Amino acid sequence: ETRWLERHARKFGAFIEGEWKFSSSPRPFVPSVDPCTEEVLAECEQAGKQEVDQAVAAAANAFKGWSSLTGHERAKFLYAIARSIQRHHKLFAGIESLDNGKTIRETKNIDVPLAVRHFYHHAGWAQLQEQEFAGYRPVGVVACIIPWNFPLLMLSWKLAPALAMGNTVVLKPAPSTRLSAFLFCDILKEIGLPPGVVNVVAGDNEMASYLVSHPSISKVAFTGSTAVGKQIRKQVAGRGIKLTMELGGKSAMIVLQDADLDACVEGCVDSIFLNQGQVCCAGSRLLVQEGVMQDLVAKLKARMERLRMGTSLDKNADMAAINNESQLRTISSYVEEGKKEGGEIFQSNLSFNPSKGYFFKPTLILGLQTCSSLSQNEIFGPVLVVHTFRTPDEACMLANNVRYGLAASIWTERICVAMEMAKKIRVGVVWINSHNQFDAAAGFGGCKESGFGREGGKEGVVE
Repeated sequence: ETRWLERHARKFGAFIEGEWKFSSSPRPFVPSVDPCTEEVLAECEQAGKQEVDQAVAAAANAFKGWSSLTGHERAKFLYAIARSIQRHHKLFAGIESLDNGKTIRETKNIDVPLAVRHFYHHAGWAQLQEQEFAGYRPVGVVACIIPWNFPLLMLSWKLAPALAMGNTVVLKPAPSTRLSAFLFCDILKEIGLPPGVVNVVAGDNEMASYLVSHPSISKVAFTGSTAVGKQIRKQVAGRGIKLTMELGGKSAMIVLQDADLDACVEGCVDSIFLNQGQVCCAGSRLLVQEGVMQDLVAKLKARMERLRMGTSLDKNADMAAINNESQLRTISSYVEEGKKEGGEIFQSNLSFNPSKGYFFKPTLILGLQTCSSLSQNEIFGPVLVVHTFRTPDEACMLANNVRYGLAASIWTERICVAMEMAKKIRVGVVWINSHNQFDAAAGFGGCKESGFGREGGKEGVVE
């Protein structure tokens, strides 16, 4: 990781028309910080309107040549991207962990393999374009705006289908996690992707707003908070361009009394403590049938005590750091609010107590009302709120009692009951006896204030 950063002198600009470019006028550089140590990894130049204009123009110029290639010709490039990421998988995993704060075990086993899978999968759709998508045409230049919780994976979710169907892209990574996108640009140069097909500009919210409102953009694909999603929706309204948004969530894990409680405990760990709870579809609400409430909570507390916290490159760590200081403050304020609302707070008694870094202990909260702020709002951290229910119908009602509609999971030995409940829950994805299961062949997305449109699968390609 250090050698790659030093090769760029730890300074990055915009990637436009296949080349690294720095602004001719003085622009501020923003540091990329390791959340575990608070050390500066690199500095990134803030792009402005000039760089956005250049990037969009480069994408528009490249569109004619790229869209005129056959699906098989474009597939060759997607296969090359996938193989190149595989070849450099250790570097990608290391950079993603350092820049984001998540454990190296997660980036090696989840982020990088899933990113590769998306490029392989959509290379297949590119080859089948003439048969499966006869009559469909590429939309043009796509503006892709991605969040900081899964930088590389979200990049692949956006770019793979766009490139496969003949579109060109201007990508805007999150301010705190830009390095994996810059490493990806080096991969594009390595495989010889035509200049201008993919352009990366890193800037602030003002720059992102200018990109979204640019007249040469034909589609916006956004993953991020519901608040920002609403602003983007207003900006593109009436312009006749396509829009896909995957926003916040407050997903429920529903545990019926006949469920395998040990499996449920591991499901909780995977759903709310994965990536320190910074997952849009994290199971942040645990709805438990009254008869097994005490047993499940006891097992869950014991499991939380065995979780291991460490730095992002610690191979034995289950959890690492929150991505940024602002998010750490947000999580802390929600937990304090939970105390004021009468919640019973349980936190793991972990021995890991670093002097620096944005760490937060896994937290369990009981005794809150279902209308409390912690039960209704997306916390985006390792905080699990527990409620009880008596009947499956009541569980579905509680699951629907939020403004979000991204995902849910149902835990029971009776699959027929789970299938009936799944029909009643207003979310985009329902898992049965599992949580946070993803595949490039399965469409993902939400409803209500969790957004609209799908990414992944054939339905994602149509978008």
